[in-house]
Amino acid sequence: MTTTLTSTTDTGTRTGTGTGTVDTAARRGAALALLVSAQFVVMLDTSIVNVALPSIQADLGLRPTAITWVVNAYVLAFGGLLLLSGRAADLLGRRRMFVGGSVLFAVGTLLAASADTAAQLVGGRVVQGIGAAALSPAAMSLLLLTFPGPARARAMSIWGAASALGGAAGVMTGGLLVGTFGWSSVFLVTVPVSAAAVVLAGRVLPEGMGGTRRRFDWPGAAAITGAVVALVHGALGIADRGWTSPTVVAALVASAALLAVFVTVERRAAAPLLPLELFRSRTLGTGVGLAVLGGAARASTFVLVALYLQQALAMAPREAGLAMVPTSLTGFAFSLTLLPRIVRVIGPQRSLVTGLVVLAAGHLWLANAPTASGYATAVLPGLLLVAVGVALSFTPTTMVIAGAVPDTHTGLASGLAGSATQVGAALGTAAFTAIGISASGHLGDTLGASGFSAAFTAAAAVALATAALGTSIARTRH
Repeated sequence: MTTTLTSTTDTGTRTGTGTGTVDTAARRGAALALLVSAQFVVMLDTSIVNVALPSIQADLGLRPTAITWVVNAYVLAFGGLLLLSGRAADLLGRRRMFVGGSVLFAVGTLLAASADTAAQLVGGRVVQGIGAAALSPAAMSLLLLTFPGPARARAMSIWGAASALGGAAGVMTGGLLVGTFGWSSVFLVTVPVSAAAVVLAGRVLPEGMGGTRRRFDWPGAAAITGAVVALVHGALGIADRGWTSPTVVAALVASAALLAVFVTVERRAAAPLLPLELFRSRTLGTGVGLAVLGGAARASTFVLVALYLQQALAMAPREAGLAMVPTSLTGFAFSLTLLPRIVRVIGPQRSLVTGLVVLAAGHLWLANAPTASGYATAVLPGLLLVAVGVALSFTPTTMVIAGAVPDTHTGLASGLAGSATQVGAALGTAAFTAIGISASGHLGDTLGASGFSAAFTAAAAVALATAALGTSIARTRH
């Protein structure tokens, strides 16, 4: 069944001379600030809630299974809907999706903050995830269209810096907010930014123009959304239940089946959600692979390090959060100052390969440095290498994917990059944690010294394999 929708194409910023040029520059700057602020909030919410989980569990009397869904509900909704939302932004209008996503995100935040039962809290998190999935690819698509050519590298570097800072700020500020104002404050802190996004979007973001009428591929949307949700759900259960758990196996099989259905539907659809002919571009297919594998190597690092600091080095949660500050500052500064220049000189393809090699070096340092030598020697150098590696590889991977599709599909490219990264993050975190638990030689949810070494070594191997894959497109001129 198909439904007719109106496709829109976002216009660029105004051009002109004199005052018009000043207005254009000011509007572009305001648009950039608004878009990266929205991305900062999305990334902040992925990490800030983790710190509040013990307080939420104690206050609401939640069982361990229920408390995991406070995190998983957001991850599933966000990761599962990114591709669908990205394509919807192309068809319905990027600014419209950005505003709608901001409204949903704020509503979900308020629902979660006011929850007094597990069902209400998880429901709020689902709405938050849907809102984040709507606004994130729309925001990136608007950024790509607003800043073409040489200005794109700078804008994307700021986007990457905001993403890194948002994730790190959640870890650092979450504990302070919970201790001072209670767990509801970790949700309420994002409401002002969401409200500002709704108010300012119409003033600073490009407008949509009426375009040709197209059909929306609902069967394809349902199939790919179900495939991603099933895959992420299965990955989230690997560390707790193991690879052979019936629940995990069923989820992975369902994901593979739905993916096969999706490909079949797309081949026959008059207006497919994801035109398969786009993958005739070797760069696009390789870029998606880089996003999945790179997402596994990058996102898993911060989960493993958080466990490493508290379980291997016996740091308190607040102390462990402060130990991550150098990573955040290094990644933020590198993304803002050096990354744009590096991308201009060597191109995003070579940049991401270099970053993945540096990331692997950080993993190997963390895997082999003796814990007895303390934080300054065993952890800090590895964290700094990881920060540089993430900055060099995260944003350029998105640029590679976006550069492989026409401007009419920038929303789809943004959603594809985000969805692939989220899937990789879930799979990598689950797989490396499971490897660490197995190598520790005992059952439970803690990793011994040998377990952490095995997990970081596995992450390094994936980062190096991803770098090798990246060299297949790094030979092309940028």
